[in-house]
Amino acid sequence: SNTSNSSQVYSNFITESNAERLANALCRMRGAALKIGQMLSIQDETVLPPQIQTALERVRAGADVMPRGQLEGQLKSELGRDWRNKVADFDSQPRAAASIGQVHAATLHDGRQVAMKIQYPGVARSIESDVDNLMRLINIANILPKGLYVENAVRVAKRELALECDYTYEAAAQQKFRQLVQNDKHLSQVFYVPEVIPELSGKQVLTTEWVNGVAIDKVAQLDQNVRDVVGTWLLRLTLKELYDWRYMQTDPNWGNFLYDKEKGVLNLIDFGAAKAYPKGFVDNYLRMVHACAERDKQTVVDMSVKLGFLTGDESDVMLNAHTEAGFVVGLPFATAGIYDFGAHSGMTPRVAELGSVMLKHRLTPPPEESYSLHRKLSGAFLACMKLRARVPCRELFFDTYQNYRFGPVGEEELVTSSASVQVTA
Repeated sequence: SNTSNSSQVYSNFITESNAERLANALCRMRGAALKIGQMLSIQDETVLPPQIQTALERVRAGADVMPRGQLEGQLKSELGRDWRNKVADFDSQPRAAASIGQVHAATLHDGRQVAMKIQYPGVARSIESDVDNLMRLINIANILPKGLYVENAVRVAKRELALECDYTYEAAAQQKFRQLVQNDKHLSQVFYVPEVIPELSGKQVLTTEWVNGVAIDKVAQLDQNVRDVVGTWLLRLTLKELYDWRYMQTDPNWGNFLYDKEKGVLNLIDFGAAKAYPKGFVDNYLRMVHACAERDKQTVVDMSVKLGFLTGDESDVMLNAHTEAGFVVGLPFATAGIYDFGAHSGMTPRVAELGSVMLKHRLTPPPEESYSLHRKLSGAFLACMKLRARVPCRELFFDTYQNYRFGPVGEEELVTSSASVQVTA
């Protein structure tokens, strides 16, 4: 039969040496692999076999360092042959790996410390073929259920990757975000977005002010009140990004939030996946989350149809799994008083369980906005779980909800949102 045949292929494919080969291929196509892994695992980490999860872990952990000559070549072609004269000092040992490049420390002539993110040469050119090759490997392995609507995820992944390969997009996004944070009298007390150095930035090099701090997963070792404060501010920022600014940094990687203990400030970095959302979509999404918080099944279904998560023709099994998943994820907003993320580790397995039901019964791929949005929102909750933070989630959410203005965009905002696709019911 077909099923036993496909599992046969599957077990043949994932032998130890094949897993090893796959891991090496993934490392070579690091940017594409990280993005596809992120796209697929955010829907449900359990769809990927353990060997591939391990391979992805390896990819996340490390990358090859660019040879000296290649590094020099990238800097010359991006910043000019005399690029060395533009800095007082440049450390040629990379300090960190980025998904498609590496980060170096440098000092400007005025004494400022900067971080220079330098893209691996050829990444931008090979992204399309890397993604296609990777999907070919994954399809041969026959490891993805059809309800994932992989083609859709791949289309979104390619578009996101193309933007992430263009550091001028990221520089503009970072400057915009810096402005938004500075203009908010509460957030600006707690968050800091480093300055971009335009004269040392181009399509494949991005130079920004150096900031210090430890990643969120390290904050988890600090004492409870610090964890509570950081978790609360992260959630507050997330709500602000989506419902006030409709502009989000959508890559929830732990390392993009650096907590500076001395200053009590959270530094925000890495804006390559920043994204604007259309007003109509955000209106209905807020209505849907509100319905999840109030356990109002009918409105969850109505808004999900409007947003394109459901067609309205789904079986009861699917509708029940969909609304229950909404209720499980919405639990922090449904809980009065302080929600203790440390005491609620059951959320993720239950959502995964419901996810596998939905994969079997889904009639339509999720709307394209939802890939980046869910990555961000689940990222915020996972960060709070990692921190075991105690957060007044419901109060934060209802503050947002009660102050929100539904309805058409004001005249002055039409300009910015006309470029994005309106979601129609």
